[in-house]
Amino acid sequence: MSKFMQYALLLLLGIAIGMGLKTISDHLLSANQSTVNEEDEPLYWVAPMDPEYRRDKPGKSPMGMDLVPVYAAEKQPGVVEISPQIVNNLGVRTVRVRRSSLGQDIRTVGYVQYDEDRLIHIHPRVEGWIEKLHVTAAGDPVSQGAALYDLYSPQLVNAQEELVLAMRRSNTRLLKAAEDRLLSLQLSSDFIAALKRDGAVRQTVTFRSPQSGVVDNLNIREGFFVGPTTTLMSIGALEDVWVEAEVLERQAGEVLVGQPVTMRLDHLPGKAWQGKVDYIYPSLEATTRTLRVRLRFPNADRDLRPNMFAQVTIHSHDDDKVLNVPREALIRTGKQDRVVRALGEGRFKSVEVRTGRVAGDHVEILQGLSEGEEVVSSAQFLLDSESSKTSDFLRIDGPETTPGVHHSQGHDHD
Repeated sequence: MSKFMQYALLLLLGIAIGMGLKTISDHLLSANQSTVNEEDEPLYWVAPMDPEYRRDKPGKSPMGMDLVPVYAAEKQPGVVEISPQIVNNLGVRTVRVRRSSLGQDIRTVGYVQYDEDRLIHIHPRVEGWIEKLHVTAAGDPVSQGAALYDLYSPQLVNAQEELVLAMRRSNTRLLKAAEDRLLSLQLSSDFIAALKRDGAVRQTVTFRSPQSGVVDNLNIREGFFVGPTTTLMSIGALEDVWVEAEVLERQAGEVLVGQPVTMRLDHLPGKAWQGKVDYIYPSLEATTRTLRVRLRFPNADRDLRPNMFAQVTIHSHDDDKVLNVPREALIRTGKQDRVVRALGEGRFKSVEVRTGRVAGDHVEILQGLSEGEEVVSSAQFLLDSESSKTSDFLRIDGPETTPGVHHSQGHDHD
């Protein structure tokens, strides 16, 4: 065979080998591309408003919305992966888990009342008739020592006569006993001194106000027959007033005695009163499920009057910083509380959390999340529905839980 033929055969053999290698390479590349495409293919399509509505191809939901593709995620169970475009279409928003104070002012309403520490009820110690009434209506102002009513009582007349008789007999023992009896019947020391000075028994006795204030609960008129069981009237002081306010049951733990309080009234716009929490009642109202709180305010100008309606703000003293998320990010199922973590690159996963206090728009996270992690605050219910079907739910009460590290463990799903 000539050299020319040998060279020709070698050339043809090289071309054949090259074409064979190219065919194999193209086949492998095609197989690999097919594998990648299969991995990128959605598992199914689901309705945005109804996770139970599934289809094996794109289309419209019964509500006319585009179906959302759901992809397989191989890194960990329960992870849902959706494309950035779908994230935008669903309106998915995320917030960062932060550490801050949950202290929040408590705003409520209340009603002005008398300071009951200085509210005096007037009762006679004897039976008799009201001869003259010196106050005519509830709300009348009175000063300490001012006349309230004149009472005729045979018992008072007899008690005065006993004192006069003891004086005439110069019986010191009887005199002391008669004086003590008159004092016990609420006769003043000045009245007894005048009786001892002139010896004149008075048929009617004038009773006077034990303190300055205003008349309330006036239950008598001239000519009334009264006795020890009769409440004649009440005298309320207005130098300080009480305000009865109600706090929601979930806010009860945030109220402490001595906390500062600001109060405003509709009839005096622009003016504010500064007071404090004076007392917290031991039980809740059975019908409203609220806690009654008593507030105290100074009232030197007498602008605050009983039964006025007031807006109250109880200022919080809580400066402790705790982990918290917005309340809208929390999913409550009855059996557990959970949130949807944003893992980045369109990946999301439902995790179980343990919650604490709720203050305003935020809820305390005791376990299950770490500071700086991101959670979904809108459109999280669809993501949670898909994730919870295969999620292992990051446990928050495992035996070897390390702060900041989540351990995976099986969990029953809702």
